[in-house]
Amino acid sequence: MQPEDLVGHELRQAAQDGRDAREIEERWYAAGGPPAPDRAGASEPPAPPRLRELAGQLLNELALLESPLAADEPTGPAEIMAACPHWPGPPEAAATVGRDRLHAAWLGRAAGCLLGKPVEKLPLSGIRALAHAAGNWPLATWFTEHGVPPELLAAHPWNRRSAPTSLAENIDGMPEDDDLNYPLLTLLLLQRHGRTFTTADLARLWLDELPAGRTFTAERIAYGNLLAGVEPPETARFRNPFREWIGAQIRADVHGWTHPGDPAGAAAQAHRDAVLTHTANGVYGAMFTAAALAVAAGGESDVHGCLAAGLRVVPPHSRYARAVRLGIETARTEGEFDAVVDRLHAAYDSTHHWVHVLPNAALLAAALTHADGDFTRSIGCAVSGGWDTDSNGATAGSLAGLLAGTPAALPDHWTAPLKNRLATSVPGFDRTGFDTLAALTHQEALRP
Repeated sequence: MQPEDLVGHELRQAAQDGRDAREIEERWYAAGGPPAPDRAGASEPPAPPRLRELAGQLLNELALLESPLAADEPTGPAEIMAACPHWPGPPEAAATVGRDRLHAAWLGRAAGCLLGKPVEKLPLSGIRALAHAAGNWPLATWFTEHGVPPELLAAHPWNRRSAPTSLAENIDGMPEDDDLNYPLLTLLLLQRHGRTFTTADLARLWLDELPAGRTFTAERIAYGNLLAGVEPPETARFRNPFREWIGAQIRADVHGWTHPGDPAGAAAQAHRDAVLTHTANGVYGAMFTAAALAVAAGGESDVHGCLAAGLRVVPPHSRYARAVRLGIETARTEGEFDAVVDRLHAAYDSTHHWVHVLPNAALLAAALTHADGDFTRSIGCAVSGGWDTDSNGATAGSLAGLLAGTPAALPDHWTAPLKNRLATSVPGFDRTGFDTLAALTHQEALRP
């Protein structure tokens, strides 16, 4: 959240948006301003007061630059609908989703997230080397240190926060992760406010129930903005260079699960959630995911049909739609998934942060397309492609779990270590079983 770090991220976002920020960029670096941190965290030491004051001024100037892509990438709900020629209509008949299907979705999300946790933030080369050394490539089971040479572990250390709870030798239930905290918060939101919740309702819920230390990137900026008195949806825009990163996409699952057969309703609900923290492509990530999950919850058995449904709620000329189409097309033309991943990294590595929504959307679509509905391949491909490994694994597992239909259809080596419990700091849910969460979600899916 240091202003001197946000400038570098905003300059990168400006380049992606087609905004001409060259003069601002020259002033920043001429004053000794640093680039954005490469992987994660804050730069050290903090900037002196003079440079921090300049950072704030430049962030305000950057916000005034207009993007030439804005017409193709609106954020308002009416404008998004108008930009989508194939926006889905209301369902012809009411669909229902059973508890077993929701149970499989919760388990799938947890397993995919947990698979990706130890390698989050690692480069692609490190992920491949660690898995190859353990004889686990293509990924078919959990990461492990067993059989991995010490020098390789030293060169590519596991995510330090996650390794103690997410390697095969130490998994004992589902550890806390924001990719599970947000679905819990969405469930809490629906219990308190129903489907007519507002973005302001979500903001109040976060301030009441979400510890600030459990937020990251766009969510942390928006949280700080709320504390400073900024009202949504301005919370998503004010000095928030992460507004098109992946955060809103990881919050969309429950919106889809509780709208079986109604992708438009799921997308609209996900939009009200997303605009607290995100704009444009960041919002589309939530809408795409919710719509795809909604049709799967309604009984769609073909993953490709789910992806197509997701695209119908995304403006077709947006960069998000192009990313999804690139992922699908690349998976269809390349026989080996490693080659798919290499092509996607060649397209995005030099221009986008590893948590930006666009490369991750392309990878998620590619993984699901390549796996063709198979659960192990879905989460394995999503995690093996790098970038935001736990988030992509979670979303892939959620959709593949819905398609599987029941917990019994998921391989036991993925579900047994979860021990039917998750850890969380969201009040009232710590150590709750996934079967209980499925029952609670089912109640919300039945709510008018």
